[in-house]
Amino acid sequence: MIHIANKTYEVVVDHKNGWKPDAFKERYSEVLERYDYIVGDWGYNQLRLRGFFKEIHPKATKESSIATLQDYLNEYCNFGCAYFIIERIASKHQSGDQQNMATEDSLNELDEQEQSELEQQFQQELKQEYKQEQSQSHQPRPQRHQQRHQEQQNNRQQRPHRKPHHNSPKQQSGNNTK
Repeated sequence: MIHIANKTYEVVVDHKNGWKPDAFKERYSEVLERYDYIVGDWGYNQLRLRGFFKEIHPKATKESSIATLQDYLNEYCNFGCAYFIIERIASKHQSGDQQNMATEDSLNELDEQEQSELEQQFQQELKQEYKQEQSQSHQPRPQRHQQRHQEQQNNRQQRPHRKPHHNSPKQQSGNNTK
């Protein structure tokens, strides 16, 4: 078992001695806290970590579900590389009275859900502001056309009348005989 960032993990698979606790602690990031499983694979002497959810997790997608682990190993990892899988274990306070205490995961999910909702709301507000600006700055096409036409006529009336400028007739090179 390993304890990191107030989470407890247990090594489930250690393929070809891929589990190196010190390297894991060095590479671990807060982003991985939300996942049920963390897979570490070795390539070119570097550890790469990737999180996966349990199949029943509400945020699990096809790519992030532990059920697709073998596909991940086949497609993204070096052939025959050393790897490990660790599973997050519920801490003691989480296995207590669930009615009185919310789990840390559900609090994180609420925070993420609230953040996602705020981001969506912000994006919608930006779209509405953009649409309002566009509708105010751009008139419908017939009105713009009429307005441009009127401006052109006003400009023509304000210009002084000019006589047409005629160039001297061009001499044609083929007919020119001396």
